[in-house]
Amino acid sequence: MSALPPAIEAKARLLLLDSLGCILAGLGQPEQQRLNRALATCFPGPLHLPGMAAPLGPAGLAALCAAAMCADEACEGLAEAHGRPGLAVVPVVLAMGRGRPLRDLLVALVAGYEVAARAGIAWRIRPGMHVDGSWHALGAAVAAARLAGLDEAEAAAAAQHAACQVPFSLYLPIARGMTARNLYPAHAALLGLLAAAGQQAGMKAPADALSEARLLALGLESPPPAVAPGRALILDAYIKPFAGVRHVHYAAAAALALRPCLSGPIRRIRLETYGEALRYCANRVPQSAIAAQFSLSFAVAAALVLGDLGPEAYRQLGHPDLILVEALVETAEDFALTRAGRRGATLRIATKAGEYTHTVTEVAGDPGQPMPRDAVLAKFLRYEGGALGGQAQALADAVLEGAGSATLPLPAREGAGI
Repeated sequence: MSALPPAIEAKARLLLLDSLGCILAGLGQPEQQRLNRALATCFPGPLHLPGMAAPLGPAGLAALCAAAMCADEACEGLAEAHGRPGLAVVPVVLAMGRGRPLRDLLVALVAGYEVAARAGIAWRIRPGMHVDGSWHALGAAVAAARLAGLDEAEAAAAAQHAACQVPFSLYLPIARGMTARNLYPAHAALLGLLAAAGQQAGMKAPADALSEARLLALGLESPPPAVAPGRALILDAYIKPFAGVRHVHYAAAAALALRPCLSGPIRRIRLETYGEALRYCANRVPQSAIAAQFSLSFAVAAALVLGDLGPEAYRQLGHPDLILVEALVETAEDFALTRAGRRGATLRIATKAGEYTHTVTEVAGDPGQPMPRDAVLAKFLRYEGGALGGQAQALADAVLEGAGSATLPLPAREGAGI
């Protein structure tokens, strides 16, 4: 596989490390452990990552990693695609790239990411749909095809196999506080693997599959927004500083900025933000982690009460102060932001001592404020949570600085590993 330009390779390394941290954090959760054991009955195999309950074959590992990667809602994304292009791509790369040079993994990751990102720009979902698990399969297909030894043209053809079957995903489980959504990216990873296999087998798919799917599923007749030839969308990908859907990050950042300024009991909280955030994150009084991850009011309350919005916040849904503060949050649309197609938030908090206001137009990870390497490393070390048995720094060094010819030094169990 060909070498990547230095800036693109550096960003791919950061995304790979961050995704690994999110996966390791997810694998340790009870629900993911149960999913792991269930997948082992139909996808048995020798592959194992730290924290897994049972080894799996490549397809099972890709599915499990995809579900685990989004379990804390802390994985990467691309605002322009309105989703996370790496959510099915990275798990496929990890599952198929065992024993392969890091260089091959990074090339496959970038190839899959770029295709998924462009598919996400084209695939603008309807209200009531959820983006995860849909266009991601096209990127997974490309990554799988490249790691299977197919050339660029064959990998592009594999994406068309996936485009013929773009899944239809509902937001409904999140609104009901249910975690079926975590299977969406797992489905996309499996579909990507299947599409790549179909291409390897010589099966054919039409080149206009995605445009036909856009018309039939979404009613989109006009061409998708153009992406400049040669533009690397991965360079604009964000890495999240918080655990929670990206739409709540602006509100959380505003709350954290105001927190040290507040004096006296809070009487009123008003959050003004863009329309898309209000549509996707209107969950009130969340009773489950996934509902809280898509809740603007919870993000504000957690930032104010806990001073953080990490995975631990979702283990404290019954915290009385969180419940009290969340109930005070009023939300309203900032129509200027919506019309301009921009993200941001203004938070207004009234206490007995006075009124406080803070506006956020960028958060860490946005193109104008990229998340520093040290911050990405610190997040990885926090999220892996000891799963790597003291080898976390060595793995991070290998991902961020290791030679392209080296393999990832992931600890194995009973002779199994990747």
